[in-house]
Amino acid sequence: KNVLNFSKKCDKLKVLIHVSTAYVSGEKEGLILESPLKMGETLNGTSGLDVDFEKKLVNDTLKKLKADNCSDDFIKSSMKDLGIQRARTFGWPNTYVFTKAMGEMLLGQLKDKIAVVIIRPSIVTSTYKQPFSGWAEGVRTIDSIAVGYGKGRLTCFLGDPKTVIDAVPADMVVNAMIAAIVAHANDDQGNITVYHVGSSVSNPFELGWLQDYGHRYFSKNPWINKEGRPVIVGKIKILNSMDAFHTYLAIHYLLPLKGLQLVNMACCQYFQGIYVDLCRKIKYVMRLVELYRPYLFFKGYYDDMNLEKLRRAVRESGVERDFYFDPKIIDWDDYFMNTHIPGAVKYVFK
Repeated sequence: KNVLNFSKKCDKLKVLIHVSTAYVSGEKEGLILESPLKMGETLNGTSGLDVDFEKKLVNDTLKKLKADNCSDDFIKSSMKDLGIQRARTFGWPNTYVFTKAMGEMLLGQLKDKIAVVIIRPSIVTSTYKQPFSGWAEGVRTIDSIAVGYGKGRLTCFLGDPKTVIDAVPADMVVNAMIAAIVAHANDDQGNITVYHVGSSVSNPFELGWLQDYGHRYFSKNPWINKEGRPVIVGKIKILNSMDAFHTYLAIHYLLPLKGLQLVNMACCQYFQGIYVDLCRKIKYVMRLVELYRPYLFFKGYYDDMNLEKLRRAVRESGVERDFYFDPKIIDWDDYFMNTHIPGAVKYVFK
């Protein structure tokens, strides 16, 4: 909203580019179109979504928690819970995509005559070429799974191996943004245009492939832990339902953990290091599953017809070599084995 208000003061502004996420679609199935969200629209049909009310609710809740002298950890936990609860009330799986959706709604309602382009990337991965291959910052999405697996923390995971993962290298997202700026610079009609920047329609790959890439890479290039020893990895066991996941976790981790806790107490904390390490692994897996659960069985495909028109314009102008964003040029096996995973190890692993 602040950015939009600032934009209205820029007399020579041609177009406003807003980066959202493809996952404002929530857990829809089938072909998901490049359509803007309407103010108050929800994913589950629940009425009453009011952006101003949501903002007031957050501010009032935070103010009350502080007035009650709650600890920082309790405030952080309570605000996270509130965000999830409000998101799920209207059909979004988490706070991130809920707030992104409300941002799009505000743009559509308040833009006046400003031309707006909404870029909706899917899962953004390390760079394909520019500024150099494999560059990434911070642990996110696929990277967090790679980190957990490479460091030996991840032995099982939830999901359907046949689920299509929609991912796109960061430099392709940037190139699509640049192309969109040029394409819409002379739009004097104040249109709003949405672009899905992803791969699920043009060049899909499956969750099960990630399991194979990770196993092959870290078997040949094991991570060296703090003790200077290589971490030996096995194949991740992918469990295809929440029931199967909870059963596997109970048998292989929770029951042994309970037994270890009793033995540790009887032996004067002799096994404390092992106990703490096992607790950490379980919490790590649970956090990843909770974070990515909506996407591990995702059955949607992001239509990219608008983006294809943009790609065609770039091809016709002869600048595709520098401003590439066609996922069909990606060989996923080569990309993950020789670019993304090595890049994650170099720039993300710590």
